[in-house]
Amino acid sequence: MTSIEPFPLKSRVSIKTRPVGQPTPPTQRGKGSGKSSLKSSSAKSRSPLLRGLIWGMTFSTTALISAAAGVGVAFLSPDWSLSQNFLTKTTELPGKKAMLAQDNRWNSLLPYHLSRPVNVLVMGIDRVLDAPPDGVEAFAGRSDTMLLLRFEPGDNSLRVLSIPRDTRVRIPDIGYRKINDANAEGGPALAAKVVSQTLNDVPIDRYVRVTTNAFRDLVDLVGGVEVYVQKPMHYRDMTQKLEINLEPGLQTLNGDQAEQFARFRMDAIGDIGRVQRQEILLKSLQSKFNSPAIIPRIPQAIDILQRSVDTNLSMEEILALANFGRQLTKEQVKMVMLPGRFSQADEFEKVSYWILSESGRDRVMDQYFGIENPTQSHSYRSIERLSIALQNTTDDPALVQRIKAYLRQNNFRNIYEITASPQGIEKTEIVAQQGDLRAARSLHRLLGLGQVEASSTGDLASDITIRIGFDAAQWVETNGFVRADSPAQNPR
Repeated sequence: MTSIEPFPLKSRVSIKTRPVGQPTPPTQRGKGSGKSSLKSSSAKSRSPLLRGLIWGMTFSTTALISAAAGVGVAFLSPDWSLSQNFLTKTTELPGKKAMLAQDNRWNSLLPYHLSRPVNVLVMGIDRVLDAPPDGVEAFAGRSDTMLLLRFEPGDNSLRVLSIPRDTRVRIPDIGYRKINDANAEGGPALAAKVVSQTLNDVPIDRYVRVTTNAFRDLVDLVGGVEVYVQKPMHYRDMTQKLEINLEPGLQTLNGDQAEQFARFRMDAIGDIGRVQRQEILLKSLQSKFNSPAIIPRIPQAIDILQRSVDTNLSMEEILALANFGRQLTKEQVKMVMLPGRFSQADEFEKVSYWILSESGRDRVMDQYFGIENPTQSHSYRSIERLSIALQNTTDDPALVQRIKAYLRQNNFRNIYEITASPQGIEKTEIVAQQGDLRAARSLHRLLGLGQVEASSTGDLASDITIRIGFDAAQWVETNGFVRADSPAQNPR
């Protein structure tokens, strides 16, 4: 039995100045919706309050961006009224009076806060080529991207689980299919049900569906995004009418090129490579949305989103999520991909699937979503048994050997090197590739180097990927572990 809260399925509405919770008929949609209220706010564009609002909305929703989906600032798009069972008013919060006395505008502009964790299912929908661009039919396709987000007020974090579109799941009354078929077969209600059942009956509070048009337009709106394209990407997707033609190197991609970067899948790891590139785009977009230069462009962003977003979030809930996101730092956003493996050529009638790891799923749902599987006991391996990939991003190959020697002195045996990165980083990253943050933090404490990165952008075969940055040179110089006859002490 799944623990999904029921939610009504209605056609999307445009962004207009109207009483909160009052739905706007679909026939009233138009490109000019909401501009009058936004223009009145633009006079305050220099105020810290407005910058905080915009940053909160864009940061929390940038975390939704899944490249191909183009979720962008999706939570800015209001919908019909729902029960506000995870909201509380600012004036109801203890200890807030002093802050409100300094700036009472918080009370009117961002009055809502999260009273409990909230899980939101985000889906980027494939193009439905014969659907009207402004019609609800545009959301009836397969989900090109699927993210489950948890807004966690307990530790002020945003947890993002990326679910590969090829994940093999059971769809009720249909059978075993790829998870991206769920929306096409039964809309967001069926998609939410399938996701919940697959992920240990995790509750899903709300949904957001976005077409790919939003992503391209939003990237162009912010002036493009800077990413490092690691290899040539050339491919023509006839079904989606998408031609991919990118050369390697550090470059600023426009909206069309960013979609190409995100949707390319003609490599050895297919859809999983897309998930990793989506996270790369997310980080680049985050820095763009953090710039005050985005503020005058918000009315244009609203116009883009009202044509491309379907959600059952109410305006009150949007404001609560925006207020929550306003306070997040980069370190408080934790991203992970659903652990698993590729299906073998002789499995499942040669259909290519992503086969989830049940133990990996249980670990992620426990650490990221607070969902324990009572039928399976948690048995965390000691960190010495983990598979650790070492990647050098510096011009000193000796650093890899020094770190490998140190790990071996501390009884690590499953260590291997991967191709060096041509893009250097200042601070070493300890990437929890399989979502095991406990192991990554233990390794961080042992090394006393770098920072833990909650991401799935490491080596696919590893439990942990260590990207060696320029700070490792100082670490080697400071520590005396480099002598083979002087083993380091394990601090645990």
